[in-house]
Amino acid sequence: MLQVLPALVTGGVERGAVDVAQALVKAGWKAVVASAGGPMVKQLERAGARHVVLPLASKNPFTVWRNVERIAQLARETGARLIHARSRAPAWSALAAARRLGLPFVTTYHGTYNAGLPFKRFYNGVMARGDRVIAISHFIGRHVRERYGVEPPRLVVVPRGIDLTTFDPTRVTADRMITQLRALRIPEGVPTVMLPGRLTRWKGQAVLIEAMTRIERHDAQAVMVGDDQGRTDYRRELERLVVARGLSGRVHMPGPASDMPAAYMLADVVVSASTDPEAFGRVAVEAQAMGRPVVATDHGGSRETILTERTGWLVPPRDPETLAKAIDRALALDTAERARRAALAREHVEAHYTVDGMCKATLAIYAELLAPR
Repeated sequence: MLQVLPALVTGGVERGAVDVAQALVKAGWKAVVASAGGPMVKQLERAGARHVVLPLASKNPFTVWRNVERIAQLARETGARLIHARSRAPAWSALAAARRLGLPFVTTYHGTYNAGLPFKRFYNGVMARGDRVIAISHFIGRHVRERYGVEPPRLVVVPRGIDLTTFDPTRVTADRMITQLRALRIPEGVPTVMLPGRLTRWKGQAVLIEAMTRIERHDAQAVMVGDDQGRTDYRRELERLVVARGLSGRVHMPGPASDMPAAYMLADVVVSASTDPEAFGRVAVEAQAMGRPVVATDHGGSRETILTERTGWLVPPRDPETLAKAIDRALALDTAERARRAALAREHVEAHYTVDGMCKATLAIYAELLAPR
């Protein structure tokens, strides 16, 4: 099986490719991934898969055209029986290569994608042209049906999954928590509100800052865990907002965490304040797996992954007042109620959002397409 994507840097697209490659190897298949490379190549190769460097991150039309033959040649050399594209630019090349070789073509539709211009809608549409189109949530599935008219059985919803051995509160040691406590500069003994996610405007860090001026627990602190990925202007904007709202010392931006399961264990409540709909919303699922109460915005994938009023709360986007009230409710939970909700949240994730379930469903799609062959 050949998967193609722009690069193996970080994110849900990349994580899904590595997880599926590992599952293919375990199932006895040969797994090949083509991309421009990145730090996750080592994870891929440790799983027993092969990585091939191709210039698939480029959107240059000439490079995309040249990549058709590169992908076709790679498919011939490796004996690939199916090509799976996970992003738009490489999908155009992979579609042409698959049609040239008579191979099944699968896409994973990872987001709503910006389609402000007519050309962009056509460009995005390649992700709806697979023999099977995998949507990572029912929210994305509805989007694909409404925009491109794709219906089952060609459209299949396969929610993202997380590794429950990694995100397992019983496996997080005190030493790991202490290490993250120091690395993230979290003061001990105060209520902690955590917003994980890269520092980018639509993730809603500014909304949380405004909410922190309204919560009843004035001793609570907010920790926004994530990399600015070069968005230094936005980071400085957030820092100025923290000072302007009188929250210096109560709102921290320590950068990314090296151990997210341990970081989650330091949070009293985890927030996803995204102003645009999350295609899936991995943070909410990871936090629930770790037994943390979640507050997320009421749109996109969060409507599917959170059991409202049971494992978390949904609030309107860009509404710091309602967000503050939900955070206060989470911080007010007593020990017994917190434990009850944590157990329910863990059971919910185990039933619906595991990496094993995601990989099993994906391999079943492959098998279905290859069965007549």
